[in-house]
Amino acid sequence: MSHMTQPDRYVLVFLALLALTAATVGLTYVDLGAWHSIVGLTIAAAKALLIVLFFMHLFRSKSVIWVIALSGLFWLGILLILTLTDYATRSWLTY
Repeated sequence: MSHMTQPDRYVLVFLALLALTAATVGLTYVDLGAWHSIVGLTIAAAKALLIVLFFMHLFRSKSVIWVIALSGLFWLGILLILTLTDYATRSWLTY
């Protein structure tokens, strides 16, 4: 079962990726303080979502592929939480 995606959709996704890349570059010149990392990671997540959904064809995939993709994202979340937990508790150590 093959799904054909029209070329204009790829062009729109490509233009969105270019706009998000320009936003990332423009973000380097704006001082947002503590929000700088959050905005940068949000832009990066939007770019990753566009790539996964359209260029990796997850948008029209079977539900098993969605489960596999979400399990990878879940595992990444576990690793990030464990890393941040380690980092947050380092001030408790006394040498």
